Amino acid sequence: MNATLGDGELLPKKSLSLEDAKKIAAGAAAEARKNKWNLDIAVVDDGGHLIYFERTDGTLLASADLAIGKARTAVAFQRPTKALEDALNSGQYAILSYPNAIPLEGGLPIVVDGKIVGGIGVSGRKPSEDAQVAKAGVDAFSK
Repeated sequence: MNATLGDGELLPKKSLSLEDAKKIAAGAAAEARKNKWNLDIAVVDDGGHLIYFERTDGTLLASADLAIGKARTAVAFQRPTKALEDALNSGQYAILSYPNAIPLEGGLPIVVDGKIVGGIGVSGRKPSEDAQVAKAGVDAFSK
């Protein structure tokens, strides 16, 4: 007889595919092109591991790491990175003690059926513009 640890069943888990990540990034990139913004776009899975990355010509070298970091931060904290930026601006400096947290607007969790399946991070413009592009990516996935 084969027993499972704890005699429980494995939980079903939804996850992003590479095609899903490309669709999210394409929605974000379309918004960036519409506004003539050069941005870096990263999509990560629910563990914060990079699935897809798109780099636009002319962005700062730091934008690549910031985009990936924003996506990972949105997953790790299970909220938009704007919430962390707001908390930091209100004096909650403990956020800076979390390893690799990026408390800048532009990262969003990707949610399916109430569960976080990944995150998107965008960097290269003002944080509010990064967030606008990230939202377009999430919206493209939701359609």
